[in-house]
Amino acid sequence: MRSVLLSWQFWALLSASFAALTAVFAKVGIENVNSDSATFIRTCVILCALGAILVATGQWQPLESISGRSYVFLVLSGLATGASWICYFRALKLGDAARVAPIDKLSVVLVALFGVTFLGERLSLSNWLGVGFIAAGAVFVAYRG
Repeated sequence: MRSVLLSWQFWALLSASFAALTAVFAKVGIENVNSDSATFIRTCVILCALGAILVATGQWQPLESISGRSYVFLVLSGLATGASWICYFRALKLGDAARVAPIDKLSVVLVALFGVTFLGERLSLSNWLGVGFIAAGAVFVAYRG
């Protein structure tokens, strides 16, 4: 069991499961709420929950121990996350969760492209085939036909 908890695959599957629940819960939750207000409420919940986890597990890291470079990229990541959430909630407000979520998951395709382009990562032919299938699948699921 311990090896499962140390596996990136386990945590990635949990992430996907929670992301799926996010779409369903958010679609119901934004029924009579402005999408930006809904994003703000969600962000406050995340901030409080994560703060409690850090304190409870003793993982709080002194802010001065973090490098300037890390701060820059974490701030950029935070801004990108915020923009993603704002756009995601607006899309959920306007569209079906079953169609919005697959388009949002095109981020998987973009991460592969950005990872290769900016991070020097390498993908095999079968990896690229999978990326292509994800892209095609997202389009087919989102297509209203």
